[in-house]
Amino acid sequence: MKDLLVMKFGGTSMGSAERMRVAAAIIAAESRRRPVLVVVSAMSKVTDQLLDTLRHAEAGDETGMEAGLRKLRDRHLDTCRELLPAGGQEQAMTAIEALLADFQRIVQGVRMLGERPPRSVDEAVAAGERLSALLMAAFLETLGVRAEAVNAARVVVTDAVFGNASPLLGRTRERARERLAPLLETGVLPVVTGFNGATADGRPTTLGRGGSDFSASILASVLDASELWIWTDVDGIMTADPRLAPDAVVLEELTYSEAAELAYNGAKVLHPRTLAPLVEKRIPVWSKNSFAPEKPGTRIVPRVSGPAGPRAVTSLAHVALVSLEPVSPEISATQLVARALDSLARAHVELLLLSSSSYRQNFCFLVRKEELGTALSALESGLALELAHGYVRPVEVDEDVGLLAVVGEGMRGTPGLAGRIFTAISRERINIIAIAQGSSELTIAIVVHRGGLEKAVQAVHAECRLGELARRPGAG
Repeated sequence: MKDLLVMKFGGTSMGSAERMRVAAAIIAAESRRRPVLVVVSAMSKVTDQLLDTLRHAEAGDETGMEAGLRKLRDRHLDTCRELLPAGGQEQAMTAIEALLADFQRIVQGVRMLGERPPRSVDEAVAAGERLSALLMAAFLETLGVRAEAVNAARVVVTDAVFGNASPLLGRTRERARERLAPLLETGVLPVVTGFNGATADGRPTTLGRGGSDFSASILASVLDASELWIWTDVDGIMTADPRLAPDAVVLEELTYSEAAELAYNGAKVLHPRTLAPLVEKRIPVWSKNSFAPEKPGTRIVPRVSGPAGPRAVTSLAHVALVSLEPVSPEISATQLVARALDSLARAHVELLLLSSSSYRQNFCFLVRKEELGTALSALESGLALELAHGYVRPVEVDEDVGLLAVVGEGMRGTPGLAGRIFTAISRERINIIAIAQGSSELTIAIVVHRGGLEKAVQAVHAECRLGELARRPGAG
């Protein structure tokens, strides 16, 4: 559809009746200018409440289970009463009760089984987004905006990797044209659930935590949107976490690659997979603050003007470094790496960094701590023979580490940059444990001891003058 704007509102932007009113005012204003499709997250903390209730059910804790259900019901019914006029509450409340009854049915099934099947978890946690979509659509109607809540399970078609599914864009395009295009063409604004989808045969899936951004970009792509606006609670993408670097500033512009690398390496403004569906169609993205909608935010586009070099530094603290080493240099490290990576891929473990030596042929990789157990199990299974016969030394794990990543297009054209970065870190007496840098030099990833991570971020931000550079004309 021509000039379609897709807008996504995160959990804090949907976190209360007051925040929903602000979001709805933004939506209503834009809908008077052009066609709009909205994607919503669950209210802040609701996904955690849903998962916590499922955990109580799995453990057979009926008291905890009932308390979780009560909290969910009270919060959404209270929000409904505060948000909607008295005459419009009854229908919305009935719909809320129906959605919560579906969730309760799954919870009871988990309690009876004593386990949480991934498919059931995916169906259950999507209740948060469905409740948000219902409330937002109902409130938009009171503002005179024709709106309809749409469950993305009826639109976004995915593979069957429950908990972290990937979209099938061709089939999603067909479903979007069948389900969403007719609404848009008749002037109805779809309010679509973020985060969830379904397999082609209808089994519910989710796109991973924070996947509402990804949902929005998928729909923007398949509907050929002109823009995607992602509304959060910060002013845009910054040169560093301002809690670590007080002089950090908002970047006016970033490339798709830069924004994706920052998201992948810890910047929480975007879901790491958000930009992939948009690149081919060159659909621009804005990261904006719903708490300060007058601020311009950060624009993400194929290319930006300005000098090459570092644009931002980001970090991850909750990570673990896993190391493998053959007992003898005569053992093929290439085969060992291949076997290890294949095992990790089969377990859907995401690697943040991979580094290796030459002579000793040992290598290490970085994973998020929440995936450490899965990674170790995968390695123990995939390398069972080598470990049993002593061809490979026992797997070593260091959890007292952090990841720092310096990101910027064309850093290859900045002579001595890597040396300056390493020197800045060493001046703070911080030991560098591992380094990885791709041939494009888009990212320099560095592993340091966890206790020095914050100082390392500050040192690199200052050395590269990121706050100062971001303010220069043509630099952002």
